[in-house]
Amino acid sequence: RCFSGAWLGDALATMSCKSTKVAPSVDFDHSCSDSVEYLTLNFGPFETVHRWRRLPPCDEFVGARRSKHTVVAYRDAIYVFGGDNGKNMLNDLLRFDVKDCSWCRAFTTGTPPAPRYHHSAVVYGSSMFVFGGYTGDIYSNSNLKNKNDLFEYKFATGQWTEWKVDGSLPVARSAHGATVYSDKLWIFAGYDGNARLNDMWTISLQDREHACWEEIDQSGEIPPSCCNFPVAVCRDKMFVFSGQSGAKITNNLFQFEFNGHMWTRIPTEHLLRGSPPPPQRRYGHTMVAFDRHLYVFGGAADNTLPNELHCYDVDSQTWEVIQPSLDTVLCIGFSMSLHSQMPSGRLFHAAAVIQDAMYIFGGTVDNNVRSGEMYRFQFSCYPKCTLHEDYGKLWENRQFCDVEFILGEREERVLGHIAIVTARCQWLRKKILQARDRQRQVSHRDMFAGNKPSGTQPLLEVSIREAEAQPFEVLMQFLYTDKIQYPRRGHVQDVLLIMDVYKLALSFKLSRLEQLCVQYIEASVDLQNVLSVCENANKLQLDQLKEHCLNFVVKESHFNQVIMTKEFEHLSTPLIVEIVRRKQQPPPRVYSDQPVDIGTSLVQDMKAYLEGGGLEFCDIILLLDGHPRPAHKAILAARSSYFEAMFRSFMPEDGQVNISIGEMVPSKQAFESMLRYIYYGDVNMPPEDSLYLFAAPYYYGFSNNRLQAYCKQNLEMNVTVENVLQILEAADKTQALDMKKHCLHIIVHQFIKVSKLPNLRSLSQLLLLDIIESLATHISDKQCAEMGSDI
Repeated sequence: RCFSGAWLGDALATMSCKSTKVAPSVDFDHSCSDSVEYLTLNFGPFETVHRWRRLPPCDEFVGARRSKHTVVAYRDAIYVFGGDNGKNMLNDLLRFDVKDCSWCRAFTTGTPPAPRYHHSAVVYGSSMFVFGGYTGDIYSNSNLKNKNDLFEYKFATGQWTEWKVDGSLPVARSAHGATVYSDKLWIFAGYDGNARLNDMWTISLQDREHACWEEIDQSGEIPPSCCNFPVAVCRDKMFVFSGQSGAKITNNLFQFEFNGHMWTRIPTEHLLRGSPPPPQRRYGHTMVAFDRHLYVFGGAADNTLPNELHCYDVDSQTWEVIQPSLDTVLCIGFSMSLHSQMPSGRLFHAAAVIQDAMYIFGGTVDNNVRSGEMYRFQFSCYPKCTLHEDYGKLWENRQFCDVEFILGEREERVLGHIAIVTARCQWLRKKILQARDRQRQVSHRDMFAGNKPSGTQPLLEVSIREAEAQPFEVLMQFLYTDKIQYPRRGHVQDVLLIMDVYKLALSFKLSRLEQLCVQYIEASVDLQNVLSVCENANKLQLDQLKEHCLNFVVKESHFNQVIMTKEFEHLSTPLIVEIVRRKQQPPPRVYSDQPVDIGTSLVQDMKAYLEGGGLEFCDIILLLDGHPRPAHKAILAARSSYFEAMFRSFMPEDGQVNISIGEMVPSKQAFESMLRYIYYGDVNMPPEDSLYLFAAPYYYGFSNNRLQAYCKQNLEMNVTVENVLQILEAADKTQALDMKKHCLHIIVHQFIKVSKLPNLRSLSQLLLLDIIESLATHISDKQCAEMGSDI
């Protein structure tokens, strides 16, 4: 990699792990004692995650500063082709070596494509393919035209070759999108010189002699005609975000299914107001895919050039703005600070991915200046947080349920878990406490009457007359997952269901669910359902939704169509009067600067529950070295297959469970860190805890190794003079021999500073002897005398 500092030395950190579950990605050294297996973490050169770094720019004698060019990644190099320098179009090919951080002109033979910009370039096999673009003399404004030619550049030989293709061809275009999937080049949309396009073409890249272009018959929610947008492939789907599409420009994200040729607009109705929104609408930006994420950078957004990096999680369908790192890296125990090197806002730049980093080159920056800068962004590839999924599975399989809600006049029954429900909803918490008090009173009466209690704890029954089963189940799904599975958007019956859920959310004071329902309903109102929704809102006294429907009806483009429907004829007289009056004399708009209450999230609620809010509902005792820690069975079982199997088949009669990781008992601090991870997915912890918890994901059967990945990074990044003694103790206790050796190395080389730490006096005698032995081994007599005089 280009990074020249921040090495942790040779292999760090071993950790004992008696569990039979072994991480497939790590190696065990079986030359050690048969009674202990040593897990070796191969820490090596690394880069701070989410760190921007400015690399050497391209010198003018190698290649001009430029924009509207393309970049592709092949092996350990970035290839830059074409673009314009502000005066002329270009057709040179530049090469940037990411290991050496050096620029050169790529070797080429044959006839290259004519100078051009707003073309596309992709890599297939060991070749780069360039399609289309805009050619001509921009200086004299002559011979300007779009192209539909296809060129191949072979990286091994430097040979340029034009593909001559028979049959139908895509219309000549520029500023289009292009990608490779299933051995084919796919071209979408662009500009033909007169109008924007939204057609799609594909050509096989396997056999040049028999290749032909094929137009794709697209279906679904096809994006509007557009240009100057990026495309990226992730999870076997192609994604298109924003771009120039005239008056209809939006910040919509669309996905294309290659197999069925079906387009879908990604909905944003599930995103709460107050949570990160999608990026602003823009054009001339880049988007790349890495792991399960799409990364959007730059572009022109409503006359601004933003430089935030936006990230879209394809699995959770959520956006976030990536906060750049603080640029502090570790180098053999010493911390050195590096200046933040974020790129400025720009458009018509280009981006590519090599291994776990994104490279951005060139573009147009302020005052229409072309850039020759190269930037590197270090991705993070942590496994995703499964907190919401794990609790969602608990709701779906209904294991370990301890409460039964009796709903409505029909007394329909819905099972649940006291721990989750009382953590998320104060209204239901009061209902459960009242029911529990009644149950205890009945139990006491039975005891006095001489009736023996049954061996199993009966389900707690909670009656809620104001709720029907179907909307209540949607509400319960929200309590477990922080979201609701939206039904068919716009379908009348489904919109009415969410209105019933909204009514419950108001009654139960669930602000977050209120907002989700309102956003879904408002986004679903259309000409076909607006009167039904309005009438139902009036009936349920949902004034905010009724107001939205009335305003929708009286819009100039809607009014005539709505009043001509049969539904309008059957509307109640008071509503008809209200609509007519609203049309004749619209009320003044009232703007509120009051922030919208979006309530608390699942993470916030579970954090408060662990920190004491759930103490009265604890139903299991965890014993750490004999010390009790009350907890909740349902939460532990949802997050850990170890606890799930125990509670299902081997539940201790006394309700107490001893805590260890293999044969090692973690420290109290590390145990609390593990509970924070289990309850609400927290991965922040002191580095010494990371040693204790590194093997926890395998021993306790967490859904993935997210915790382990953060433990490893924590150890890589955060061993300092200030905490080296605590990590030494943890390494000694967990038999992490390589980490212990690394800590002793830091102590020896920074002993003057370490000797002044108060924790040194509390170390065990054996550890103090280890430090003395290391000092004796590494320090000469002269250095020892000098150190003694300093101390």
